[in-house]
Amino acid sequence: MANERISGLKDVAKAAGVSVATVSRMLNGSLDLPAATKQRIDEAIASLKYQPNPHARRLSRGRSDTIGLVVPDIANPFFATMVAAIEEEANDRGLAVSLYATLNRTGREVAYLRLIEHNHVDGLVFVTNHPDDGELAELINRTGKVIVVDEDVPLAVVPKLFCDNFQGGQLAGRHLAEFGHRQVLYVGGPDAMISTQRRFNGLCKGLRERFGDAASIRRYSGEYTIACGREMARRFLDEGMPATAIFASSDEIAIGMIEVLRERGISIPEDLSLIGFDDVSPLHLFAPPVTAIRQPVRTIGQRALALLLETNWQESKSLATEELVPVEIVVRKSVAPPSTHNKQR
Repeated sequence: MANERISGLKDVAKAAGVSVATVSRMLNGSLDLPAATKQRIDEAIASLKYQPNPHARRLSRGRSDTIGLVVPDIANPFFATMVAAIEEEANDRGLAVSLYATLNRTGREVAYLRLIEHNHVDGLVFVTNHPDDGELAELINRTGKVIVVDEDVPLAVVPKLFCDNFQGGQLAGRHLAEFGHRQVLYVGGPDAMISTQRRFNGLCKGLRERFGDAASIRRYSGEYTIACGREMARRFLDEGMPATAIFASSDEIAIGMIEVLRERGISIPEDLSLIGFDDVSPLHLFAPPVTAIRQPVRTIGQRALALLLETNWQESKSLATEELVPVEIVVRKSVAPPSTHNKQR
């Protein structure tokens, strides 16, 4: 039947009464088993009609059966959610994951990329959160078997997986425009980062669809941190609140800004409207609940591992690809029409 679920390694392992790793290692020839155990696994495979993934087997046969995952910060809810999704997907495929937290430092990123050169892992899912001066790209291109996720490493010729940042900005712009906001502040990360550029461009597109050249969009650039959100909120207030709405392009920036705005007696959305981005932190628990662009972080994590296994690394023309994952807007209570004392002219 079309809707029949395809059996995976976990199903085979459960039916045979063994671990997923045991099934995987038997299939790739790296484990000798007692005849009775092997027979149980063979019977489970036959009864479940399990078909091993040839790409995963080619990647892992004779290697470590371990995938490396490089992220900036495991304490950040966004990266923690991605890590959990990749761990679950790897477990389903009979692979282990080695996790490396870089603290967003280039030196640590370089060290972990070199793990592939020494065959400590079979491939890497690589996430950075800062611009690259070319050093990371050179190493990625030399080592290969790397999937770049979330933020770009511009000169790296490998598969890349991003959320649709432009779409997210456009959704935010359209939502603010529906409420009559044409003076909007965008608070993003470093200007050189793909997320900053595309989210800002999408915001401009969404606002100008309604207001054309009458739309006024200001831009602050910083880091995707709560501390940056606080700093940008103080700057916004010191400049006399030159907008009626803010698009904060990460959960952390939004949280930091809300903290300072609340301290200064600015009410959301009565005095100022605000939209966040990511929606991994519990923005729905804020007062008021915060409208946000939601990234499907778990889907991104699962797809990243699949790309690593499915890519034909011998075909150079198949490597320079970019895949975008759609986002959505989650409408809550943090956007309202411009307040009467801050009305746009």
